[in-house]
Amino acid sequence: MTEPSTPIGPADATGSTLVRVARSVAALLPRWGEWKPAAGAPAADLLAGLIVALVALPLALGFGISSGLGAAAGLTTAVIAGAVAAVFGGSRFQVSGPTGAMTVVLVPIVGQYGPIGVLAVGLIAGMVLVVLAFAGVGRAVRYMPAPVIEGFTAGIAVVIALQQFPAALGITGAAGEKVWQSAADAVRQFAQDPSLLTPATALSVAAVILVGGRYLPRVPFSLIAVAAATLIAQLFHLDIARIGTIPAGFAAPTVSFLHLGELTSLIAPALAVAALAALESLLSATAADSMSVGTRHNPDRELFGQGLANIAAPLFGGVPATGAIARTAVNVRSGARTRLAALTHALLLAAIVYSAAGLVAQIPLAALAGVLLATTVRMVETASILAITRATRADAVVMVATFLVTVVFDLVTAVAVGVGFAAVLALRAVAKSARIEQVPLETDDHLVEEHDLLREHIVAYRIDGALFFAAAHRFLLELADVSDVKVVILRMSRITAIDATGGIVLKDVITKLEHRHITVLISGAKPEHLRPLAALGVFTTTDSEDRRLFDTTPRAIAYARMLVRPEHHYTSTTNEDRS
Repeated sequence: MTEPSTPIGPADATGSTLVRVARSVAALLPRWGEWKPAAGAPAADLLAGLIVALVALPLALGFGISSGLGAAAGLTTAVIAGAVAAVFGGSRFQVSGPTGAMTVVLVPIVGQYGPIGVLAVGLIAGMVLVVLAFAGVGRAVRYMPAPVIEGFTAGIAVVIALQQFPAALGITGAAGEKVWQSAADAVRQFAQDPSLLTPATALSVAAVILVGGRYLPRVPFSLIAVAAATLIAQLFHLDIARIGTIPAGFAAPTVSFLHLGELTSLIAPALAVAALAALESLLSATAADSMSVGTRHNPDRELFGQGLANIAAPLFGGVPATGAIARTAVNVRSGARTRLAALTHALLLAAIVYSAAGLVAQIPLAALAGVLLATTVRMVETASILAITRATRADAVVMVATFLVTVVFDLVTAVAVGVGFAAVLALRAVAKSARIEQVPLETDDHLVEEHDLLREHIVAYRIDGALFFAAAHRFLLELADVSDVKVVILRMSRITAIDATGGIVLKDVITKLEHRHITVLISGAKPEHLRPLAALGVFTTTDSEDRRLFDTTPRAIAYARMLVRPEHHYTSTTNEDRS
């Protein structure tokens, strides 16, 4: 006799909800295990933190000035946001602080509302990021098309470079609502009364950073160049505009209350700041994963950490922050192992604020302009842009459209336009490639043969449909988890369309598998799909000689068996590919 089931009452439902909420909160909080390796061997992280701090100092000063709040605001952001995000963020390598992309969004806010407007925007944006973290939105960044990312990254680089024209030319009070308008006005004023000292300083600093960084990438040439420019200006009493007074410490800005109407009008800019912070931070964390082995960030926790950082930074007079891909890359390449490196970077910058504020105030503005000009050059991945341009015409259109809208209008509009273009063109490609084919039924679906392959540590995957930006990352996650396999065969005869993002993800899959000593073979790929894959560097022209490409799956299987058991020679079969 079965007992009657007990209905769940309101108290039980409330308790279950509280348990789920508690688990969600616990998943976003720091754990001791993340810091334990640093406690046992902190030397590598401390050294990496020192190197990152030396690189981040001139960047924080420069981006603070570009935002309109001053160098002190940039330093404050690097310290406060950098420390909070290091502890609560979802990536152990991420370094957060002021970035060029964020300054582009903040300049009009500062002009209209002043520093108090930036404070309000940062707080609102931080709260939005925390809500997005609990809502699990962090995983959505995987659907961002590669041409959109490259387009707005190149656009941001151009905008940041244009922002530096007044300081690099020694012009104050350049007029214009848009960045390109003020840059044009600065050039006009400079042409009327030219002086070579200021632009020579900026170009010399940029040249030292670019040339020195190419041959000695681990040396902080940005700090060396800025220090040299400051010393020369002091010794020869050169008439170059300086940063000015830097407060020796942190203090909350003077608070003046905004009217309800002003707060309402700040919601849209705050949402734009939150969207940019989420996008740039998650892309930076993803890049850090690709530069390291066996790491994967938690996207929702990364949003949570960035949200807390953006709530904390404005309270001390800082600007909104994001994960900084340039500083994060330096952190990884400098040998960082845990979050201690990013935290060390923030603490060292804090020590500089308290102990060397007077020296920092003497840095010429033109020198910082040179640092940011060099940064814009490094931001543009020429190889990636050329590869996407050669891949498909649709991807090139998306990238160019995103770039132009970024430069002429703003970043949020650019991302919206780029994603819209990508979605329309991707759906158009799927529609054009759709075919109705009569496929004979297969009663056994080759189960016996597949089981034999598995026993030989060979697995064959068939990719059906379109491999484009909306499906590419699911494909990556499925294949990246393959275990106890020596050879993977990708059966590509039924792919209907492929774009640049799909090709880049396929390249990433092959690279990750081969790092685990798993051989990857491709069978049945159509000629129209081989062209974009070759342009993106998925394989080289010698791959056909190395027998990585096969026209049929049975031939690929025969070659895979020869690799696994070289003592047995399997001859290629002439049967048609039964994929």
